[in-house]
Amino acid sequence: MPEEGKPLEIGKGRILREGTKVALFSYGARLGECLKAADELNAHGLSTTVADARFAKPLDVDLLLRLAREHEVLLTVEEGSIGGFGAFVLQTLAEQGALDRGLRVRPLVLPDIFIDQDSPNAMYAKAGLDAKGIVAKAFEALGQNLRGDVVKLAR
Repeated sequence: MPEEGKPLEIGKGRILREGTKVALFSYGARLGECLKAADELNAHGLSTTVADARFAKPLDVDLLLRLAREHEVLLTVEEGSIGGFGAFVLQTLAEQGALDRGLRVRPLVLPDIFIDQDSPNAMYAKAGLDAKGIVAKAFEALGQNLRGDVVKLAR
């Protein structure tokens, strides 16, 4: 927490780290895991931006389009279900033509499955919403695995 609070501008996100290859667009409490994932991705040579959306509605369209324009991969990360923040992002990208240039977008959400009761960290890991799951999804989107081997992309 900052020593002195500052009002948030409604509908405006922020960039916490700048990169060029992968963008992690976080909405909600997974921001800390996005920062950890960015550290690991950077260690693997994948320059990573971490952006905090702060708001789903209104969505910061300018920030979103900047992320789409400046990165190969865009991952949305949220604790919501299918049809939430990631869906808003995809709708906006489609309307703006940002998907026409080959941007690889992957929404990370809570899966539509029953997850057995466990510690929150274990449950997030099973859902793929921990740093390890975020890193794996970034590599998958790039058609690589963590060892650097190329994986055939289904198109």
